[in-house]
Amino acid sequence: MDALFILAQASGKSANVVPVDLIWEQVTSLSWIQALIAVSFGAVYLFYGWRVFKVITVVCFGMLGLFAGMRVGGMITSPNSVLWGGIIGLALLAVLSIPLMKWAVSILGAVAGGILTSGIWYACGLPQQFIWAGAIIGIVAGGMISFIVFKIAVMMFTSLGGAGLIIVGVLALLYRYEMHQTEKADFIRSLVFNYDWFLPAMLIFATFVGMVIQNKLVKGTSDWKL
Repeated sequence: MDALFILAQASGKSANVVPVDLIWEQVTSLSWIQALIAVSFGAVYLFYGWRVFKVITVVCFGMLGLFAGMRVGGMITSPNSVLWGGIIGLALLAVLSIPLMKWAVSILGAVAGGILTSGIWYACGLPQQFIWAGAIIGIVAGGMISFIVFKIAVMMFTSLGGAGLIIVGVLALLYRYEMHQTEKADFIRSLVFNYDWFLPAMLIFATFVGMVIQNKLVKGTSDWKL
């Protein structure tokens, strides 16, 4: 009973787990050119990610190794340990992801599934401090699907990455346009902060569109190999 009471109290508190402020900071920091570049690269990821998924996978794991290496290097007091830790981590995971490409793509597919289900959790207005429950469901489901049908993992994580870039770029363009108006309605900011469903709905919709288009393109291409 005590555990249930504590859980009920925790669910009643508002905990801002979703980094909306960080997302908005990225939106407002982009210039016109940077926003257009983000939309352009996002479109390539969204529609043709299946063509360059190996490069994207190596880059993703290289960045993961970079951050992990810098974190480990920060625990060492020797000079330049953070720099060398980042370089070693980047090279190690990037190189390992090449022979273990299928596993790496499956992991990215599982992560993409976790992000999508977390977005659904957030859009439904459920307690943010328990968003990890929604993420676990997506990670397990995405991981299982990725190991069973490898192409789905490729289409899922590339479409998700492209959708994220396009959404941030488009919001940045709309924000810049709004800033140049005589009457600033602050409409874009209100969409992001006042409507929890807005960002997840845009992300899920764009990801779904990307997966559908990629599936049609993959079926029409006979020379695509995993």
